[in-house]
Amino acid sequence: MDRNHTILDHQGDVLSSSMRDVDWGEIRRVRDIALEFTDWRAVKDRTMSQAWKVFRQALRDLPQDHESANSAADNWPQPPE
Repeated sequence: MDRNHTILDHQGDVLSSSMRDVDWGEIRRVRDIALEFTDWRAVKDRTMSQAWKVFRQALRDLPQDHESANSAADNWPQPPE
């Protein structure tokens, strides 16, 4: 999850750049979408790789593993390739 907020002019030049704050509600919404998007890997007739299991567990653990929503966003797990 990217907290960078950049404003560009009409030519594509950067006017300003900052880090936006996120809240737990946004973290949960984005996390739930990521889990839903990968649910097909967890159906009974497929064998999910360990890398995907680790990724999905890391998404579920975000609230427990980070004290702030910003920290969770900054440490967002990367899906396996």
